[in-house]
Amino acid sequence: MEDWFGFAAALAAFLLSHAIPVRPPVRHWLVKRLSLRGYLFAYSALSLGLLWWLIVEAARAPYVEIIPPHEALRWVPLLTMPAVCFLVVAGMARQNPLSFGGIGTKPFSPDRPGLLAFSRHPLPLAIMLWSIAHMLANGDLAHVILFGLFALFSGAAMHMIDRRKQREMGQTEWQRLSRNTALLSLRGLRRMSVSPLQVVAAALVFAGLLWLHPVVIGVSPMP
Repeated sequence: MEDWFGFAAALAAFLLSHAIPVRPPVRHWLVKRLSLRGYLFAYSALSLGLLWWLIVEAARAPYVEIIPPHEALRWVPLLTMPAVCFLVVAGMARQNPLSFGGIGTKPFSPDRPGLLAFSRHPLPLAIMLWSIAHMLANGDLAHVILFGLFALFSGAAMHMIDRRKQREMGQTEWQRLSRNTALLSLRGLRRMSVSPLQVVAAALVFAGLLWLHPVVIGVSPMP
């Protein structure tokens, strides 16, 4: 059991960091003192730091095979991560009153929702895709727990955010803003405008992740 202590501690810290700061009284207190941008920056930095710790501890945990290793599965993250990077870059590039993230200066228009025509929750969707891809490529028990929880929480978060936004905005305003968006719709891809600058930025982020992966995580992502 001692071999699992580090992973359990990192997982508990990560879950608590996502349960406490987002509670309305705590969030309002922090935003009042840090500003919204300061809160988002601090929250993101804390999340990334704890995520790194959690991934390191998952690699150190005892190996218990759940998903049999297969060479083809190692390609899944490489094929999925470009789309994940684009969702993150494009999702952060414009304001998004229907979900979290979206701290860019480009305002949201319900008549031209852009990426939100595909999904109004690009960041949770990106986390879910990242999680599933890495769970398949790392099929031991610790990574299945880690990435499986991320995938489940991200999928549930999209529904939870919708309900919270409807409650906060009221049904009339929420329906007005969300009328051309979707929880997830492949048909929305046809109505989605893609900025070449965002594609380039996503490609640079992907290249940076490929370079940093063996440095930060200690494992090359290449098959």
